[in-house]
Amino acid sequence: MSEPVISLEELKRLAPPAELRRAPVVEGSPDLGALTDKLSEFAEGKTPRWWWILFLPAAFAATVIFPTCLFYQVFTGVGVWGNNHPVMWGLDIVNFIWWVGVAHAGTLISALLFLTRQHWRTSIGRMAEAMTVFSVMMAGLYPAIHVGRAWFDWFMFPIPNSNGLWPQFKSPLMWDVFAVNTYMMVSMLFWFMGMIPDFAVLRDRSTTRIRKAIFSLLAMGWTGSARQWHHYEKAYVVLCGLCTLLVFTVSSIVGLDFCTSQIAGWHATIFPLYFVIGAVFCGFGMVLVILIPLRKWCGLENIITKSHLDKVAKLTLVSGLIIDYIYLMEFFIAWYSGDPYERWVFGHRLFGHTYMYLGWALVIINVLVTQLLWFKKVRANLALLFIIGVLINCGMWCERFVIVVGSLYQDFLPANWGKYMPTIWDVGLYIGTLGAFFMLYLLFVKFLPMIAISEVKGVMPQADPHHPLGGAKKEAGHE
Repeated sequence: MSEPVISLEELKRLAPPAELRRAPVVEGSPDLGALTDKLSEFAEGKTPRWWWILFLPAAFAATVIFPTCLFYQVFTGVGVWGNNHPVMWGLDIVNFIWWVGVAHAGTLISALLFLTRQHWRTSIGRMAEAMTVFSVMMAGLYPAIHVGRAWFDWFMFPIPNSNGLWPQFKSPLMWDVFAVNTYMMVSMLFWFMGMIPDFAVLRDRSTTRIRKAIFSLLAMGWTGSARQWHHYEKAYVVLCGLCTLLVFTVSSIVGLDFCTSQIAGWHATIFPLYFVIGAVFCGFGMVLVILIPLRKWCGLENIITKSHLDKVAKLTLVSGLIIDYIYLMEFFIAWYSGDPYERWVFGHRLFGHTYMYLGWALVIINVLVTQLLWFKKVRANLALLFIIGVLINCGMWCERFVIVVGSLYQDFLPANWGKYMPTIWDVGLYIGTLGAFFMLYLLFVKFLPMIAISEVKGVMPQADPHHPLGGAKKEAGHE
């Protein structure tokens, strides 16, 4: 007995009202074949001019400025930086914490939202995961070079040797090494594993022997059988759980580097949570900075929709509100403690003559500018949303600078006070890491599937055999 045919008019009548309907993952409900063509178009087509305009300066910073500053610092010593007494930590640690923060939103979007079955993440998860991988690479550089003698970095790993050396696990430096390396390995595995089905798609669509050989190697024999999908989905869930835990543990460990000390402004139990939320907030800002231009330049407006960006903006607002609360608690606890050193440090963050402009910058950006995201018109204005994303990253960098340098430059004794100013080698190394990050990201966008083809197709109505517009019914012509 054949199943009854549901007409389009009947389907519209049974549909919920517009205000209760979920925004579609992909606008326009394209055919699955056309969707595959669209998602593969940029990796298979001709390189556009805008890509070269962005790639060349990024590649220059990554291949000229970055190695020049790095080699000069390694062969000369950390004295070329602006670090001094009492500011022994400067832009090296500031930039390390900032890069760790940028990495967090990618894992949170892809892993945590997958565990909570948020289908809208499928369009932006892959691009956020790539941001995580490249950011962690940049962050991992700083613990390796700020020790001074980088050629002895192998002492920090548990490598059996004739000298009987073993890492000192009581050292906060070791916490960073193991946290960052674990996060990088799991994130890279999570990122690569998610692309395996899409590598098989590009393998089957390849028109040259070189592309076919490369993507055949990357696809690792993927055929799309039910057995492979079963193992793939189980492993993916496990990696999502690991990545979600690492979001909270990595930044917590970075926060413990500070709060285990006795320095006024650092010795606070709120620091692990503070660094986790700050990292997520900073990462969401970078997601906006990357997604908004790419959806326009790559012609992905129907796939990375305004609804996706609206949800990212709302998550940015939520994390920003938690950061605002933590700021308030920091100042309240410093006042309530009655500790004159704590009061001095927090008072000088906003009213000291040396770095007060950075203190006010982080308050204006992270507290006031973020409140604009309450308004739907602001969240719908992509140009304004892009500017807010850039400002959030600037504000969080200022916050890191205020935390690190603002707590060190005025020690307990006035005789130990000293002003910190970065040198061209501090700034050049940071510019080099920015260039390396964007160069790697542009290479990823051009040569690899930047949107999860299989995941996006999997949440489409046409992929559901029980949906009135999908599966066998559509193939039979029951539209």
